Amino acid sequence: MFKAIDPLGDWSIKSWNKAELNGSPQGGGVMSVVRGAVLEKSAVNMSVVWGPSYPSIEREYSGQPYLAAGVSLISHPYNPEAPIAHMNIRILKVGEGDKAVFWIGGGGDLTPMQRYSEDTDHFHAAFKSACENHRLGDYPKFKQWCDEYFYIPHRGETRGVGGIFFDYLKVEQADDLALLLEVGQHFARAYGEILIRRVQTPFTAELKDKQLHWRGRYAEFNLVHDRGTRFGLMSGGNIEAIFASLPPVVKW
Repeated sequence: MFKAIDPLGDWSIKSWNKAELNGSPQGGGVMSVVRGAVLEKSAVNMSVVWGPSYPSIEREYSGQPYLAAGVSLISHPYNPEAPIAHMNIRILKVGEGDKAVFWIGGGGDLTPMQRYSEDTDHFHAAFKSACENHRLGDYPKFKQWCDEYFYIPHRGETRGVGGIFFDYLKVEQADDLALLLEVGQHFARAYGEILIRRVQTPFTAELKDKQLHWRGRYAEFNLVHDRGTRFGLMSGGNIEAIFASLPPVVKW
């Protein structure tokens, strides 16, 4: 998707390994970042990490062995008429044997500088479609969850126009995992179509300046409130990949 939208963008693809523990591997991942005239900074990260002690985001699981696998995407277009977007899907297993807990989480949200109802409706319709054919899918619940999660308390405002967010969905049958695939595919298709509509729209220097200040809200949320950022740092993930979600240029 990104290569089609910004074919001249400069790609950087790096693999990384989590630090070994007592000589034993603990996983790693691949970070892909594109910087170009259309996509000022966009990234796709994939990781599979494990360890003997789950980071204490959820106290009831703290200290137990874990495995976490995920894919995340973040996009910061140059044109302020085109929205920022974020998507993440993940699988976690905590504990061992019969006491192991296996769940999925994820979602995505849209953060436009200029709000177009056409884009917002398109984005939400894609997620609604992704949810409606799955046992664990619950679009109205996930939409509300997203609105509550992507709220910036110290600013008293939402980060964007929402999307969906879900977590702790217990996996009980094989096709439960299909929800993650649907979320990822529907997101990519819808966001790609929105970008194609907006990235060539004329804009003023004043609007670009406003975009840089609006990006500050995005950075504040990711650094202060985002659970994914906290988990990545607490689990010993790759710092460059964790902070790939931050905007390339910001003003306050």
